[in-house]
Amino acid sequence: QVQLVESGGGLVQPGGSLRLSCAASVSIFRINFMGWYRQAPGKQRELVAGITSGGATDYKDSVKGRFTISRDNAKSTVYLQMNSLKPEDTAVYYCRVTTTQYYWGQGTQVTVSS
Repeated sequence: QVQLVESGGGLVQPGGSLRLSCAASVSIFRINFMGWYRQAPGKQRELVAGITSGGATDYKDSVKGRFTISRDNAKSTVYLQMNSLKPEDTAVYYCRVTTTQYYWGQGTQVTVSS
């Protein structure tokens, strides 16, 4: 069983920045994929950004150029740096890690509002 601990959400004004973290309780070498998803009220959960074991990254079109996903292999941790935040980025953000199966974090609320 893999445990994921997320942190870094909060309330920020439009144009502001936040960094989310997700620490996994498993060696990075067992992880094939790490991703950040989000779910806004009344909407389906969607992939925001992902990074493979080889370091390849992918982003939802609406966050390209504003969000950056990265990882610290020594800490088995994935980060999501979010800049130029917009009200439409408001959602609960979830980390997902894939080994031989996938695991979800508990979610962290991000609210972008003035």
